[in-house]
Amino acid sequence: MNHTTQVFPAIPTQLTGQTLVSHAGLSVLTNFLNAVDFRSLCEDRFSQFVPTTATHRPGKILGALALSLAAGGEQVTDIDQLRTAPELFGPVASDATSSRFMGRIKDQPEAFAYGFATMARSLRTKVWNAAGPRNPARLATAANPLIIDLDASLVHVHSDKESSAGTYKGGYGFSPMIAMADYGKTNGTGEVLAVHLRLGNRGANSAKSHIEVLTQALAQLPENFYDEHGNLIGEKILVRTDSAGSSREFLHHLHSLGIQFSTSYSLPVLKERFIRWIDEKKYWEPALDPDGGQRDNAWVIDTTKVLELRQYPPGTRIYLRAEPFHPGAKANLFDTDGNRVTAFLTNSPRFNVALLDARHRARGRCENRIKMLKNAGSGKLPYWSFAANQAWADLGMFAVNLVSWLQLAVLPGGHEASVWDLKRWRYRLFSMAGKIVTGGRQRRLLIPARAPEAQLLCQLQESVGVLFQGWRQGLLIG
Repeated sequence: MNHTTQVFPAIPTQLTGQTLVSHAGLSVLTNFLNAVDFRSLCEDRFSQFVPTTATHRPGKILGALALSLAAGGEQVTDIDQLRTAPELFGPVASDATSSRFMGRIKDQPEAFAYGFATMARSLRTKVWNAAGPRNPARLATAANPLIIDLDASLVHVHSDKESSAGTYKGGYGFSPMIAMADYGKTNGTGEVLAVHLRLGNRGANSAKSHIEVLTQALAQLPENFYDEHGNLIGEKILVRTDSAGSSREFLHHLHSLGIQFSTSYSLPVLKERFIRWIDEKKYWEPALDPDGGQRDNAWVIDTTKVLELRQYPPGTRIYLRAEPFHPGAKANLFDTDGNRVTAFLTNSPRFNVALLDARHRARGRCENRIKMLKNAGSGKLPYWSFAANQAWADLGMFAVNLVSWLQLAVLPGGHEASVWDLKRWRYRLFSMAGKIVTGGRQRRLLIPARAPEAQLLCQLQESVGVLFQGWRQGLLIG
């Protein structure tokens, strides 16, 4: 007889009628939506998208779709995972009801866009106020402004959709422009403010697109960023972009609003004598790493008096950074002495060269937010209608922000989970299994005590309950 050693135990599988839940960790998000009075906000703004006598109201439909995207869903039919656990998620709309709701959005895109933007701003104000001393609006000053990252991305599609077009990479689809707030890795890192869906053939360096998505992002900021007359306090905001945002038109627009900027810059053709001057590292100062420590193999310098900037906003300065080539990188005309030389522009009132450079290089965090946004449904736009796809991208943004708001207002500062990305939340918390039991006329959700993040789940539930009581008693008005 041939005996084999199994890698894992082989346990027979059978069906049961017990009330088991496969995504019990999502209860954190359901309780959070209840705490922020999500149902009332949606009823006030989206009631025209459902019949008056409809059983499933806008808040329940949008909430279920957002939960599905946060859990890894990619289309409307994925809410069936929630429908299998009515004890935890309540009655969930059918696929047909949800699809009809999205169809009505297609017919009234402006109404939905306005309602969604005002709802998101109201929630953001409420959550930021609940963050207390970590409130990004309260922390923003001219010396340490709130950073808004702008970046374009590509979303490929494999069938013809309204307003889809060929991309510069040879693909086919859309090129959304995205605005994200970055308020530091100790406070939950940041959130998405606006997603502006565009044709796939739109350039990443379009000043018009940058202005449009920035306008949408500024409208999302709480009242703390506006004076008593409703005018923007631009000095409390810094816009950070790659070289696609360094156009004079866009920078002059920022200057007119009084907003600070930090943008990568493509170096012009340098003269030979200037290249030789770059090699003299005695004029440079060491760069800083993300934690503020000094680096030994990277240098920065202010070259505003050497490189002439024409027709840029007053106060614009240019800085260079030199560091060794990354493995496989190819040198160009400007990369001398074995170092890659890059540049960025800024009008920041701070003049610490190394600090300005470290702050600009932290822009790489926005790439992680774009990745999370695509993992939350925005990377696979399921509809033919452009308006419906824009609404789907907005729902993906909302799903990402729900997690970001948990990290900001619910988790304590410096908690390990405050820097988790969405995929890690799914694997460690949202996918946690549980069981619904009834006793003493109450339902309870049982979680395995040996689950790695069981204590985190209980901590989040307790903190959400505290916030709910604070809002209910009027102690945290937003």
